[in-house]
Amino acid sequence: MKTQLQKRLVQFSAQIVSIDQVFRPVFASRHLYMQMVRSSTSAALNYGEAQMAETRKDFIHKIGLVVKELKETEVNLEVVEEVKLCKDPVLLQNLLMECKELIAIFMATRNTARRNSDAA
Repeated sequence: MKTQLQKRLVQFSAQIVSIDQVFRPVFASRHLYMQMVRSSTSAALNYGEAQMAETRKDFIHKIGLVVKELKETEVNLEVVEEVKLCKDPVLLQNLLMECKELIAIFMATRNTARRNSDAA
């Protein structure tokens, strides 16, 4: 499961990195694109760190960072959608759906880890 989640995060980040070619050539597109590259890749990198967490508390914290970075990516995608900066709305919808699914997975992971931590 860990390997599948890491692969999904890496694939999601790679898709974000490669979408600059379907953005309209304006300043806002470049700004939002760079933010999404940072936040989506940060989510993948933080998940890698979470897998090597030294304590349960450290794991919970790092998974929380994954959620925060994915949420930032989601909001950026929503702004891109709202302002119609992407020339491929289907691709944008697919990225938004994957981002929302990843957020749900990692929020559930964090909540489970918290519950298990409280029970210990």
